[in-house]
Amino acid sequence: MSFFETLQAQTAEERAALFDVPVIADALAGTASLEAYVAFLGQAYHHVRHTVPLMMACGARLPDRLEWLRGAVCEYIDEEYGHERWILDDIAACGGDPQQVRNARPVLAIELMVAFLYDQVARGNPVALFGMVNVLEGTSIALATQAAGSLQSSLGLPDKAFSYLSSHGALDQDHMATYRQLMDRLDQAQDQQAVIHAAKVVYRLYTAMFEGLPRTSRGEVRHAAV
Repeated sequence: MSFFETLQAQTAEERAALFDVPVIADALAGTASLEAYVAFLGQAYHHVRHTVPLMMACGARLPDRLEWLRGAVCEYIDEEYGHERWILDDIAACGGDPQQVRNARPVLAIELMVAFLYDQVARGNPVALFGMVNVLEGTSIALATQAAGSLQSSLGLPDKAFSYLSSHGALDQDHMATYRQLMDRLDQAQDQQAVIHAAKVVYRLYTAMFEGLPRTSRGEVRHAAV
């Protein structure tokens, strides 16, 4: 079994827990509220804006033996730069206030997720950051494009309200093929375990964020516990 396959197997429980969150089923079915979608975008902004700084920090701390991975980080940075602005534009297209989102604090789960990743890069093994990539891009491939189509149809929003979700569904399929090749080149146990541990933690915190999004059920808005 390749390391990529091992990673998927060892995080299967956490991945299933994320996909079982009711608000995700709402989004895929086209029954999620505009409030839920805008709330999701707001939290996405607060972690996506750290993607490039985290990757830069990771690249700076990778050891010489992983120079091949540093090159991949440079390419990833170039592709991800500025995506947080797409999210703010989507929020504006939904009638939300991008400036309010900029000035707000993220929910605790996202704040902890970002802090955990910076800590892993600075104090632990910088390769751990690729555990985050596994979670976010894997989730995007599975959900983003379908959710964008369902939500746009049900909410009657324009294309420009879905630039982040629609682009990432297709973009991340290409990223994941490259990611699989990179992970299968990791041949030291400490690097592999760092990626697995980070993926498990990020899955749990990302799940907690989704559990805190507002839900719509039979015409009523309900708020899950944060």
